Amino acid sequence: MTEQQNNPVETENPAAPEDQTAETVVDIASLQAEIEQLQQQLADAKDQTLRTAAEAQNVRRRAEKDVESAHKYALEKFASSVLSVADNLERTLEVADRSNEALKPLTEGVELTSKTLFDALTRFHVEQVDPLGAPFDPAFHEAVAMVENPAAEPNTVLQVMQKGYTLNGRLLRAAMVVVAKGTPKKIDENA
Repeated sequence: MTEQQNNPVETENPAAPEDQTAETVVDIASLQAEIEQLQQQLADAKDQTLRTAAEAQNVRRRAEKDVESAHKYALEKFASSVLSVADNLERTLEVADRSNEALKPLTEGVELTSKTLFDALTRFHVEQVDPLGAPFDPAFHEAVAMVENPAAEPNTVLQVMQKGYTLNGRLLRAAMVVVAKGTPKKIDENA
């Protein structure tokens, strides 16, 4: 082999060092721009993931609340329809002649039936609203009349026409009541 073969002559003309530096600066600048763009995309993707996770958690909470509410108030329509039966049993007991020995077994049967019904309602969180003597509360009471009564405080329930009921604290039926109204103030004609 000859020396020329051992030392091959460079056929390519290498770029000047100044040209390489300019290219490197341009490459670094474009790479930094690309890195910033990718970092922004990553930040956007993280933000979107967090928002999606938060929305999924909110949907899950709403669904759990809806299921809980459905379980809690599933008996609402049924309980409302049974209230007329409870009213009729109470009215029967109010007018029953307890002194009549012939009707005593019938009265006891109605009392037991009424007790059984109210026990069942209580077991399923249906509570009676009997506001006699309590202040009038429009959230739970329906005033059917107002009567002047100097012996009672104004806005006090004087009579309960029909008891109200709640289911787990939610009103099923408002109590129909007669409410005391304040006595009118007398005008002093001599003044």
